[in-house]
Amino acid sequence: LKQHGLFLTFNAMSIDRIDKELQEAAHVLETFMNDASNLHAIRQAAGLLVSSLKLGGRIYSCGNGGSMSDAMHFAEELSGRFRDERKPIAAMAISDPGHITCTANDYGYDRIFSRFIEAFGIKGDSLLAISTSGNSANIIQAAKTAREKGMHIVALTGNSGGQLAQLCDVEIRVPH
Repeated sequence: LKQHGLFLTFNAMSIDRIDKELQEAAHVLETFMNDASNLHAIRQAAGLLVSSLKLGGRIYSCGNGGSMSDAMHFAEELSGRFRDERKPIAAMAISDPGHITCTANDYGYDRIFSRFIEAFGIKGDSLLAISTSGNSANIIQAAKTAREKGMHIVALTGNSGGQLAQLCDVEIRVPH
């Protein structure tokens, strides 16, 4: 680490800075939890997802960067086991590298998720769209395509919710 200068960066992080970051995260979580509208939105989102499944539909999820990791983890917990033994739930993250690179090459990065929704999404399915800014062009295009197909759209956003806030059925926003 010393050779790459990382030692200095890690060594310079003070306990006070670590404590400050953890205190800020705790404050954001407490503020979120104390707003009843957030709990209502989570319940409403769960209802939409369950209604898709009861009709034989699927849940798709998408995001960029860390949000893609969240989308993948969400889908894997549903199709896997999560906490209790149960039947697998039909959920899939739009994360296949072959699909993403092929679509980006042929149609542009803005269409990587919407093209998948065009191919597989059907009326009554659900899309979990994750975008911290709410303004990621490829997430917005996916939500628009899902809307055209008659799918439910649940958005996880931050800050102001961006353009995505206006395209979803339920938005769960952490205003931070």
